[in-house]
Amino acid sequence: MADDQPSPASLLAPYHGEAPTAPAWFKAAIAQAPERSTIAVEGANIELLTWGEIGKPGLLFLHGNGAHADWWSFIAPFFAQDWRVAAISWSGMGESDWREAYSAELFATEIFAAVEAAGLEASGVKPIVVGHSFGGFPTLYCAARHPERLRGAIMADSSIQPPEKRWKGPPPRSGQGSRVYATLEEGLNRFRLAPPQPCENLYIADFIARRSLKAVEGGWTWKFDPDLWHNFRMPDLGQLLPQIACPAALMWGERSNLMHAETLDYMVAQMPKDVLLLPLPDADHHVMIDQPLAFVAGLRGLLANWS
Repeated sequence: MADDQPSPASLLAPYHGEAPTAPAWFKAAIAQAPERSTIAVEGANIELLTWGEIGKPGLLFLHGNGAHADWWSFIAPFFAQDWRVAAISWSGMGESDWREAYSAELFATEIFAAVEAAGLEASGVKPIVVGHSFGGFPTLYCAARHPERLRGAIMADSSIQPPEKRWKGPPPRSGQGSRVYATLEEGLNRFRLAPPQPCENLYIADFIARRSLKAVEGGWTWKFDPDLWHNFRMPDLGQLLPQIACPAALMWGERSNLMHAETLDYMVAQMPKDVLLLPLPDADHHVMIDQPLAFVAGLRGLLANWS
């Protein structure tokens, strides 16, 4: 995620537009490039990335607010041998079209359109959906409203606060993102994780940041729709938690500043008792960036439980 609000020192400025050195596992993962396509969903073209063979069980990754499908491009290849894997960019984000209005229902439609287009049900079993942060909210919506269409739903650091703590309006980063930077380096220097947190794996931040910007007249700007949150409808998420009706799991970073004990206690109390719980050590909110290999290992364990 990125925006133009006052923020800590730039993560990537010390590299002056050059990519940080990456370890061998990361280079090998991103070398397994996805097939890229678009699908038409309710009047908008949605970016779709796929890995693995059609006919294997389906696994769909869903990114967070202001992000894009390539947040999963270094994670998805770890599953491509045994799964047919896909990731989308929500409308209003990544390479997907922007809409005049957005809703949980529309995002659920995008999920199931991706399931069909990617062949995630070709094995004869329903897909499993993994949503990070905001991506966990449409995942939760589908687990509550369309459970018969899922084999499992996993929310990764998707924070739902107790009612008295809930933000009542659009996120504070709404309305940002339309600034044009003269050079790619200037745009990269403005990239930060939201909410702010430390980042040791700057090679991942750089990979994500480069794919968060697009060339426009006069320079570079962020891909996400800055007005999305002014035109968005979602039902009360707290009321959806007890309605989860398919196998489900909650993962979170043990250091996440969005998953305090009060939040976890509330969510666990509201969810069905059989929802699996998996904290990831030494991880903040952006779990796949903070501990990518531990995230893969934890997710493999959850998937094995439902195989």
